[in-house]
Amino acid sequence: MTEEFHRIRRLPPYVFAEVNKAKAAARARGEDIIDLGMGNPDSPTPSHIVKKLVETVADPRSHGYSVSRGIPGLRKALAGYYDRRFNVKLDPDTEVIATLGSKEGLANLASAITSPGDTILVPNPSYPIHQFGFIIAGASVRSIPAYPDDEMLRALERAVRHSVPKPTALIVNFPSNPTAYLADLDFYKEIVKFCRREEIFILSDLAYAEIYFGDLVPPSILAVEGAKDIAVEFTSLSKTYSMAGWRMGFAAGNPRLIEALARIKSYLDYGAFTPIQVAAVAALSGPQDCVAEIRQLYKDRRDVLLRGLHAAGWDVPKPEGSMFAWAPIPEKFRDMGSVAFSKLLLQEAGVAVAPGLGFGEHGEGFVRIGLVENTQRLRQATRAIKGFLNANGINGPSQQGPQQKQSTLEDTAS
Repeated sequence: MTEEFHRIRRLPPYVFAEVNKAKAAARARGEDIIDLGMGNPDSPTPSHIVKKLVETVADPRSHGYSVSRGIPGLRKALAGYYDRRFNVKLDPDTEVIATLGSKEGLANLASAITSPGDTILVPNPSYPIHQFGFIIAGASVRSIPAYPDDEMLRALERAVRHSVPKPTALIVNFPSNPTAYLADLDFYKEIVKFCRREEIFILSDLAYAEIYFGDLVPPSILAVEGAKDIAVEFTSLSKTYSMAGWRMGFAAGNPRLIEALARIKSYLDYGAFTPIQVAAVAALSGPQDCVAEIRQLYKDRRDVLLRGLHAAGWDVPKPEGSMFAWAPIPEKFRDMGSVAFSKLLLQEAGVAVAPGLGFGEHGEGFVRIGLVENTQRLRQATRAIKGFLNANGINGPSQQGPQQKQSTLEDTAS
């Protein structure tokens, strides 16, 4: 009776817990902590979406159970978004399902399609649910490099040759959390070609589809011919419309995978509160000026953060998408590891960041910095970081160019 439960034993200690504990203690002492460790949007949901929620919640007919697939109007609105944005046609009845945020959809699909002992290919580092959703379901995870290039493709080839049983599914996530890497359509074509040949499902996490800053506009993997034969894609309103707490996401693509997810969800939930779904229709089908405004907000924050860090002597690659910067730990502190460095930065500069180790062992040597404070607070954060670095003999601006890509990784089983 004292043994740990089987599925809990498969989960490692929560890496972020130490930093979160130190952050809570500092705040309890009355310290002003600038928290850049979370991916929690701080700007309000656009007013026309809130107005639709309030209007709908006032109608008592909306207070009952909903349906786990999502109301028909919402599924049609998501199909309309894909048509406009990606030129992808979706059948809202068979190729779209609403989820309680993309995280829930990913975890429940993992349970739906995974048998104990299956092998799943997951980029490392990556958002924790990408691997732990499958680990909870009983699968083994094989790590592959996270950067979308030939190295990743070669790692996929090796994984198929050396994995027993052959991998069941591959996770892709671009723009990526935490690395902020972007992929283009040509790369997706190679991924789809490979996975169709090897009969491997693709689960694409496109939660940051609308948070991009350069010339590369993130595509959908479903825009590749034949992708719907094997792929399902998860999107979310959380970042696009600053609706994180609303928990509204979607899965779209392969009808068999959508039906598997729908069947699992039919046993577990009754869908999101109907007024939230109606408001989500207003988000997807209403004015889209707010999307461009939110994108510009994150771009402005990115530029302020990177200018300040560079001036402080900390070279950080410029992210072209997502709401994060993936920062290599300054060389002087590299040996202490990302958890200890994050705690030291919190203690000495009052700035909280996420240790890279929390996103997989190949995230070690990095920290993730969220663009989740206004520009004034970001300037305050970089001034504090500059003081911390200067006190440790690092004076900016550094002449060494920022590391644009993680060091080469061999794929490993975990």
